[in-house]
Amino acid sequence: MTQGVQGSAEASGASAAGRGGFAGGALRVPAQPSAADVDRAAVRGGSGGGPAAARGEHTHGAQPVPRVQRSSVRGQILDALRTALVSGELRPGEVYSAPVLGERFGVSATPVREAMQQLALEGAVEVVPNRGFRVVVRGARELAELAEVRALIEVPVMLRLARTVPVERWAELRPLAESTVRAASSGCAASYAEADRAFHREALSLAGNGQLLRIAEDLHRRAQWPVLSGTTTRGRADLVADAAQHTALLDALIARDLDVVRALVREHFAGA
Repeated sequence: MTQGVQGSAEASGASAAGRGGFAGGALRVPAQPSAADVDRAAVRGGSGGGPAAARGEHTHGAQPVPRVQRSSVRGQILDALRTALVSGELRPGEVYSAPVLGERFGVSATPVREAMQQLALEGAVEVVPNRGFRVVVRGARELAELAEVRALIEVPVMLRLARTVPVERWAELRPLAESTVRAASSGCAASYAEADRAFHREALSLAGNGQLLRIAEDLHRRAQWPVLSGTTTRGRADLVADAAQHTALLDALIARDLDVVRALVREHFAGA
């Protein structure tokens, strides 16, 4: 997609070239088909592209029109918005309109607004009355505070698990660690963020504490939101270095080298 989204169009009626636009590549969820659309797609053997194709938009290889449950629309949009935040497509300080984003998604404004409300609860955006949602502008201090809180929670847990979890259980996390390395090598911040959370979530799950997982996941996600407006996302070298610590940590856990484990987990959060 090359047409930008006008984030403040709802309030100002400005043109698409005005303030608040973004590339929109990550903001793509399947257009929500009507029953007739789904039936027609089935008759054509899944070759149709649905409403997006009818508008002449790129449909990623003209995949069959998906049967999307209404209850999943909000979740799909939330995932897409989170990806756009991490990748920097939704820019700090900019205001985005739910109706305009809904038009981009091919849905009503309601599920977009609901997804944005969830992001507001998570601290990623703030409500701007009669206009939409502004991506929160954050500084380095807030990120440092998040890293400190994460370390206070996760470091003691990891050190306790290092002493108690069987070696073979740590070995089972190897594919997840390798996944973070591949994602980092791609240079895609959004892909790495997802792989990074998956690795940490699985490691912490060994503690058997659901409350810990929920709190740690929330803190981790907040730490991945964009920082100051105009700054770039983490570069490939930073992602690769971060991912390498996952594999090094697993090596130390499997070797039962507690001194190295202690140093690595502390360094990992200090770097965050």
